[in-house]
Amino acid sequence: MEEELKNSSVSSRNSSRLNSIVLVLFNHVKTWCTLFISDVMDEVQRLNEDPAVHAVLLALPLSILSRRLLNTIKPEKDVDGLSDLNVGRMISGDLSEGFLSPVVGAVMELLARYGMCVCVCAGVGVGVLSSLITTANMPRHVVHPSCLHVLFLCQVRQADVLVAMGTGPVALPQTCFKPGMTLINCGPAVTPGAAWKRGAGVDVEISRAQVPKPIWQLAEEVGLLPQELEAYGRSKAKVGLALLARLRHQPNGKYVLVAGITPTPLGEGKSTVTIGLVQALSAHLKLNSFACLRQPSQGPTFGVKGGAAGGGYAQVIPMEEFNLHLTGDIHAITAANNLVAAAVDARILHEATQSDKALYRRLVPTINGVRRFSAIQLRRLQRLGINKSDPGALTPEEVSSFVRLDIDPAKVTWQRVIDTNDRFLRKVTIGQAPTEKGHSRQTQFDIAVASEIMAILALADGLADMKARLGRMVVGSSRSGQPVTADDLGVTGALAVLMKDAVKPTLMQSLEGTPVFVHAGPFANIAHGNSSILADRLALKLVGEEGYVVTEAGFGADIGMEKFFNVKCRASGLRPDVVVLVATVRALKMHGGGPSVTAGLPLPREYTEENLKLVSEGCSNLKKQIEIAHLFGVPVVVALNIFKTDTQAEIDLVCRVAQASGAEAAVPCHHWARGGRGSVDLARAVKEAAAWENGFRFLYSLQTPIAEKIRTIAQKVYGADDIELSPEAQAKIDYYNQQGYDTLPICMAKTHLSLSHIPDKKGVPTGFILPIRDIRASIGAGFIYPLVGTMSTMPGLPTRPCFYDVDLDPATEEISGLF
Repeated sequence: MEEELKNSSVSSRNSSRLNSIVLVLFNHVKTWCTLFISDVMDEVQRLNEDPAVHAVLLALPLSILSRRLLNTIKPEKDVDGLSDLNVGRMISGDLSEGFLSPVVGAVMELLARYGMCVCVCAGVGVGVLSSLITTANMPRHVVHPSCLHVLFLCQVRQADVLVAMGTGPVALPQTCFKPGMTLINCGPAVTPGAAWKRGAGVDVEISRAQVPKPIWQLAEEVGLLPQELEAYGRSKAKVGLALLARLRHQPNGKYVLVAGITPTPLGEGKSTVTIGLVQALSAHLKLNSFACLRQPSQGPTFGVKGGAAGGGYAQVIPMEEFNLHLTGDIHAITAANNLVAAAVDARILHEATQSDKALYRRLVPTINGVRRFSAIQLRRLQRLGINKSDPGALTPEEVSSFVRLDIDPAKVTWQRVIDTNDRFLRKVTIGQAPTEKGHSRQTQFDIAVASEIMAILALADGLADMKARLGRMVVGSSRSGQPVTADDLGVTGALAVLMKDAVKPTLMQSLEGTPVFVHAGPFANIAHGNSSILADRLALKLVGEEGYVVTEAGFGADIGMEKFFNVKCRASGLRPDVVVLVATVRALKMHGGGPSVTAGLPLPREYTEENLKLVSEGCSNLKKQIEIAHLFGVPVVVALNIFKTDTQAEIDLVCRVAQASGAEAAVPCHHWARGGRGSVDLARAVKEAAAWENGFRFLYSLQTPIAEKIRTIAQKVYGADDIELSPEAQAKIDYYNQQGYDTLPICMAKTHLSLSHIPDKKGVPTGFILPIRDIRASIGAGFIYPLVGTMSTMPGLPTRPCFYDVDLDPATEEISGLF
């Protein structure tokens, strides 16, 4: 319908099935000028008698268009069809004589073509349209202009079509626009308030202006069955994993990864590109498509970064729900993680204060005269090589082995977590109450998304796999140097219970009604930084062979993309078809040597004025990221996220450099301001690039020694000359080789702000040695993570956190400042 509206010279916000219409007349206060009206009437009389004149159109302000003046025109020359005689003919259905207003005729043709409607009419000049709608059995509601603002709340918000007729521009509140509403503007500009102005707070205004389609409707559109949906309110729902079994024979769609250049404080906009691309593929190219995004951490939302739902007309809605609790997955991870931490310290205390016999009696109690091992205790016995199931049959030595984990308090690696940025929890002392009998120790809190359980959620391929991974988590070492797992603590089943709903992806939608899976949210600098394998698999089945799934990797291509390939793709068995590499002119200027920026202060002029030298030098980082993608044999399409300060010369320069560096295409994108329509060229380029077979390959073999795997990433991806292992790191390598962990992939924990280990080194640093301070293992998640330099796993709050701007209106319950 959109193209037809364009051809009819009427504007459309969106195409959708038309079930109702609201027709509104905006008229000004009438100011009569008798002398002027008299002159007009004399001229009309002259035109009536002029045989060379076949039609008269009064292009005059509504304030002087009286019935007397309109009726001065001869009915056979009344091209607007607004004289009493022509209106009467129209109302009676006699269209054989006289004129039907071209505007009214065009609107009626569109409405007749696309369905039934409800019409709210007001003011002079729209009675013909109202009557014709009624004659056509299209129900309509009539309202006087004085009731307009009240009716916006109860009528316009329900409408599928808004027909605006008037003489002056009118600002409409964003809340009156329904998602998918078509605007047929038959008068001057209709301005949707602040939504067309870019600036602070605009994202939330745009989000709030769109009422999401009911989640059951979205689910039906993408092919979900009612029993596969678990609704959380009207706008989001969990999707059951049984869908994978139902669609097991359905071929997968195309798999698209969105990555970026090395991040800067200016932002690159990977999330907006992801949503804009999916909106373009779905709404404009008519291809099945899905976006898969990470759930944002509440810590950065209230700290420095703000929300992560995208922005402008390329975002997930409702953005408040997306950025806050969503469906509780992070809360479940927090609860599960801290249950493990509590179990560790409680076990240390109880073993230190009880005999073997007392421990055994309490760990394997007699209940109703029966004493038996639980299933998880039987698994521990098997790991110890004790093949007995009768608690009374164990020897004293076997009892001691069973009840004593003998955890070394100095070698506990499991930390408590909280989803809040709190620098004062980076080092704490626990166990200081007298009831803990002096068993205190130093520990720390991490941000919740840094928990290994979050990484497990993102890498699991089902509930059974997640449960097995949770059991394999290593929480510390015994005094004899043996790893202690969650299964040894007996907590695996409880963790699976806490996580049973979190394992299901959450279904939401974009501003244009395209489907989005939101699931998992591991950080990319301290974990692998990608959304879940399960979300990708579900989406790939739902879109079908000709469809597209677009997922996003955290931070730059050297961090999130490398881990997507080497960690996530190894676990999932999925192979990407194309990489979309996001860049901005102003971020490239910073990589080219542009000055630093400070949040809250105006940008230096280097970023707001044309500077081809900075752009050219900064493109070195773009070239390097394209080169990194090619290491894995995947084609690259560069998406240049356009800002209003970008000049055409700067845009052309970036696109030329990208294509000369091996990108399949380089496309300027305007999704922030235009939604999917602004990313149509990108969507076409992605479709073309994904159509070709690629030679995807991993960067290293899992059989390669740990140190060599680290060296390969450092040299080929980061551009380092070599690595330098600390004595502690080398000792860990020896220990992991002994434990059989040496065949796990590598997940580097490194600053995301530079290709090197030094955050201030922009562009493409060279001539550096990458220092490996320590090496740790997430055995449940299934990777080893070397620590490059000092990496904080608990962010702190700045002097002025984002929460200063967040507020709630108690009357409307609307949230402000969350963007």
